[in-house]
Amino acid sequence: MNKAIAIRMLNLTKSFGDNIAVDNLNLEIEKGELFGLVGPDGAGKTTIMRLLTAVMGPTSGKAWVAGHSIAQEGERIKEKIGYMSQRFGLYEDLTVMENIFFYADLYEVPQSERPQRIERLLGFSNLTPFKDRLAGKLSGGMKQKLGLACALIHTPEVLFLDEPTNGVDPVSRRDFWRILYDLLKEEVTIFVSTAYLDEAERCGRIGLIHKGRILIEDSPAIVKNSLGYPMIEVWVEDSRAALEAVRGVDGVRSVNLYGDRLHATLESPDISRRVVERLGDSGIKISSLREITPSIEDIFLSQVEGR
Repeated sequence: MNKAIAIRMLNLTKSFGDNIAVDNLNLEIEKGELFGLVGPDGAGKTTIMRLLTAVMGPTSGKAWVAGHSIAQEGERIKEKIGYMSQRFGLYEDLTVMENIFFYADLYEVPQSERPQRIERLLGFSNLTPFKDRLAGKLSGGMKQKLGLACALIHTPEVLFLDEPTNGVDPVSRRDFWRILYDLLKEEVTIFVSTAYLDEAERCGRIGLIHKGRILIEDSPAIVKNSLGYPMIEVWVEDSRAALEAVRGVDGVRSVNLYGDRLHATLESPDISRRVVERLGDSGIKISSLREITPSIEDIFLSQVEGR
């Protein structure tokens, strides 16, 4: 049986003068799904978040969140969502508990329900030992977890997170994602944007976005297998010289540099022999060469180059 649709976009478009930030977006996200919007800065991720949370209106097109129109029912949407923007509004001169109480007041959480919810959220985010600490004295990772607790105080149906782990240390990023997985067990719909391509692997479904358009959308595994051509990884001593050499090989569709290794997309597997020959003729020593499954970054770059 199909799940209910939590978020639906129909030809959603947002322009700022001549700049099209969101370009004719069509997308559906099911209730209880973890969807990742993946792309670099300036791709349109934050604008999409602001449209779906009814912070701003679209230039054209429509969208519905939790069954309500972003154009006509913005206030109803705000009652049913949690939104953690890139600069979430924590008050650094208030303690952890005072910040949570502030958002409980803002969302009009009944007094009778507050103690149980707050205790659960503090335990959820491992903030119980720090509940009396000023928010300004928290680490970056703890601030993000406090922001998440504040966004969840009214038990939203849909949670919007705009690059929530940006600038956060790896351990805190892992803890943050653990909390998100726990929320999925409660059928909370999570719409998260990220510029970290490794985080795309953690989502149930992703959309790679570039210049306001979704390039490809599916599960991470299917996206990684969508290239349709073999790819090799070549470790070399002089990677920049190797990049220029491999670019000129007939049958190499694209090649990208990753530190001291290259990822090359080939017309067919036997083209790898030509790559080896070209590098040898150029006096470039190969440490290793193997066929690989493309990464999310490889797919993103190939999609951008193809357009």
